[in-house]
Amino acid sequence: MKLEDLHPIEALLTADFRSIEPRLQSLDKHLILRTYLNGYSLSELDTKVWQALRGNRAAFSFIKRGSLANLARWFEFIEVMHPEIQNEIKAKDAAAKAKVAAASKAGGSYALNLQNTDQGVVTRFLPEPSGYLHIGHAKAALLSWYFAQQYKGQLRLRLDDTNPSKEKEEYQDAIIEDLAMMGIKCDTLTYTSDYFDYLYDMAIKMIKEGHAYTDDTDQETMRNERWNGIASKRRDRSVEENLRIFEEMRQGSEEGLTNCLRAKLSVDNPNKAMRDPVIYRCNVETPHHRTGTKWKMYPMYDFACPVVDSHEGVTHALRSTEYTDRNPQYAWFQETLQIRKVHMWDFARMNFIRTFLSKRKLAKLVDTGKVWGWDDPRMPTIRGVRRRGMGIAALREFIIAQGPSRNVVTMDWTKFWATNKKHIDPVAPRHTALLKKDLVKVAVIGAEAPAEPFQEDRPKHPKNKEIGTKKVAFGPEILLDQADAKSFKEGEEITLMAWGNAFVRNIAESEPIASLTCELNVAKGDVKTTEKKVTWLASSQTLVPAELWDFDYLITKDTLQEEDNMEDFLNPTTSTMEEAFCDEATAQLKKGDIIQLERRGYYRVDKGLNDWKEGEEKRLVLFNIPTGKTGSK
Repeated sequence: MKLEDLHPIEALLTADFRSIEPRLQSLDKHLILRTYLNGYSLSELDTKVWQALRGNRAAFSFIKRGSLANLARWFEFIEVMHPEIQNEIKAKDAAAKAKVAAASKAGGSYALNLQNTDQGVVTRFLPEPSGYLHIGHAKAALLSWYFAQQYKGQLRLRLDDTNPSKEKEEYQDAIIEDLAMMGIKCDTLTYTSDYFDYLYDMAIKMIKEGHAYTDDTDQETMRNERWNGIASKRRDRSVEENLRIFEEMRQGSEEGLTNCLRAKLSVDNPNKAMRDPVIYRCNVETPHHRTGTKWKMYPMYDFACPVVDSHEGVTHALRSTEYTDRNPQYAWFQETLQIRKVHMWDFARMNFIRTFLSKRKLAKLVDTGKVWGWDDPRMPTIRGVRRRGMGIAALREFIIAQGPSRNVVTMDWTKFWATNKKHIDPVAPRHTALLKKDLVKVAVIGAEAPAEPFQEDRPKHPKNKEIGTKKVAFGPEILLDQADAKSFKEGEEITLMAWGNAFVRNIAESEPIASLTCELNVAKGDVKTTEKKVTWLASSQTLVPAELWDFDYLITKDTLQEEDNMEDFLNPTTSTMEEAFCDEATAQLKKGDIIQLERRGYYRVDKGLNDWKEGEEKRLVLFNIPTGKTGSK
């Protein structure tokens, strides 16, 4: 590389990674036998190029990975030996960190400066119908919807149904329903299978132009060759031979089934996603749920995605950073096929501790009976967190607050559930539940004690009268939790919540405690002075039987690594249930209601008394909703 060719490079290193990658490769080649770019000491050119690379986040990350060894060596050498040129960079870094810290308090930033928005914005959400949507999908869908709304554009929903072995109509319908439930209105609904003929034509074009070849190399050998940068023995097949075999693949013949179609990108590109990816595979075992047995081969995501995005009119494709290495591949297909280019934007996927968002792993839990189904309250699916008690408004608020940042972090569940609590606390009716086991009978005595049972209307919520009222039962006999009774001392003054103070008398000397007496002190007692404020139920009312469920994480390790065997880290006990009695007013609750059980927490009604079939034992089924205090899933 000549000196006159190096000088313009500094000004060109501020573009996106896709356009500067060839320049990085040129610099790497130039530095094979050089310590500095020009001469034998730090030059102005070295300074400008180093600063430009250090200020480009994509280029900096790529260099640090070490794929271009000479460039990485030079970059690190300048960094260590010449700190004097880094003051400006360090100041910018400090300012950026301060900005990030301030932004994290306010929520994610949406100042992305998307390209060419004045020419219209069409985004898309592209789920595969091989499972139910999880909260990671919710982020992708909401971000695509957000930017379509912001620029008064369109959001297209395209179901990527290219793998009939994994896909079901059940999943397809669930995806559409879940998006509607989240308030995401898509302008169009299409399927990748709508374009199978078009994709086939594009594949034929690639073969005829020498950009694709058929390959019958076995899977293990192909994997090793790609990893080690070794060309396939079939890479130089003639166009005629490739067309013939591709037709055999289309027919699903014996010869066709042994082959796949690969794009002819590169053998040894440092970015392994660019090493001749497979773009068509045969599948004759499972009929497609929409096209039946018409096709015996199906396009791979890496090929179908850029081709159909361009064909459908998508202008801006948002996807998570796990696809960043495939972005050059995405662009290659569009450039090679000479079709309209689509702008890309990567965002960080949501990762949570002790949680995996792999549909393959989630499906395995369902198929092996480790969970009740895709809507199990322990599952990180949209339906799972909804069934656990997450509100749609809170879910949207949490995800949108994360913003489209590229910074990958693993979050605790604390903030997720704390966001939900803000929404449910002002509107959740208050009720009372006592554990059924070892209930304590309490005789209420004193001048203020009622001679007969009676009921009063009380607010369902102490701070929100709009929630309405409920009947609260009082009487000469009440029930207490065993745990509360065990904490009492003879003569101690306690507070019976929603009634008043009382003195503890005559604690039965038995294990467990069978009975005690409470002498009311409502008029003179001060609830502010008592240490213990307890819930209770009048035994005269019709008590409602209930199951109180709580749940734990599905796995025991904060972050599963790729090499980890999921079964080794499955939590053996992920649910607990206690039987309880609830106040009579809970008989009116229905499935989906959110309540607060005093001193126990928030619960979602999974089944009300009227949700049982004839002959089944009627009871409430209540699922505990985390509040963010412990971070529990």
